[in-house]
Amino acid sequence: MNSGLRHMLRDDDLDHEEQLEVLRLGMAFRANPYLSRPFLGPQAVAIIFDKPSTRTRTSFCVGVAQLGGYPMVIDSPGSQLGRGEPVADTAKVLTRMTSAIVWRTFGQDRVETMAAHATVPVINALTDSFHPCQVLADFLTLAQHRGGVDALAGMTIAYLGDAANNMANSYLLGGAVAGMNVRIAGPHGFLPDPSLVEQARTLAAENGGSILVTTDPVQAVEDADCVFTDTWVSMGEEDQYDVRSHPFLPYQVNARLMAHARPDALFQHCLPAYRGREVTAEVIDGPQSVVWDEAENRLHAQKALMTWLVARSRGDESLLQGVC
Repeated sequence: MNSGLRHMLRDDDLDHEEQLEVLRLGMAFRANPYLSRPFLGPQAVAIIFDKPSTRTRTSFCVGVAQLGGYPMVIDSPGSQLGRGEPVADTAKVLTRMTSAIVWRTFGQDRVETMAAHATVPVINALTDSFHPCQVLADFLTLAQHRGGVDALAGMTIAYLGDAANNMANSYLLGGAVAGMNVRIAGPHGFLPDPSLVEQARTLAAENGGSILVTTDPVQAVEDADCVFTDTWVSMGEEDQYDVRSHPFLPYQVNARLMAHARPDALFQHCLPAYRGREVTAEVIDGPQSVVWDEAENRLHAQKALMTWLVARSRGDESLLQGVC
């Protein structure tokens, strides 16, 4: 195994084979929650929150505990980090006392600075730019329902709504790494950064996939294996919903739009969801929806990611139990 300190800051921090390894390990954790326990001791994992959270907080705290460790939750307002301490200083302290650092924050530069000064794995639990842990869980859900991890390459996935947000960015990169055909649809003014699209196209070409960015929701979902969406209004902007949501109305995922996807297409949403807005109740609560499996798979995917990163960083292949 190629050892050395590894971080997960954006979806392309894993290459194609490495992503498969993590997803296979995630499937193994689904079957056996205590398959590997890299944090026995218990060793502490710092889990820092600059933003509110339900699924991220629960899945990382439970996951670290199941891996034998102590989830040390740090809410920024109650820490010196929240009072302006430099990220580099925080990193130098935490890295001497913990076995990994997980951070849900705002700017991507914050997790990159943390990683630059840490000597333990740093995991992006969400930034304004990327949400790689969510995409690993989403792909694990596809593998669970559609033939396993090796069936992911060549699948067609469609994401609709705010196509300039962190979820769209992560589907672009994560799907390209997986060798999927990724389709992103949103209105003008809410499309991905062209430089990121080009990065994704290069990755997709290397891995046998493709990238399509469009303003046409029907074109995006045509014959798709899975349709994804996200809330139209970012956290903290809820009072602006009526104004900000107007451009996204044609991208609501409803039964009429789902009818253009494959007959057995799945629906996923990273949650929280707002029924009657970005998705109708008949879709998210209907038979094609796998959102509750998707939410649970945050736990399994993140346990796999933490175990994989620690195994690589320590050069300890025994932690992977022969799965990878």
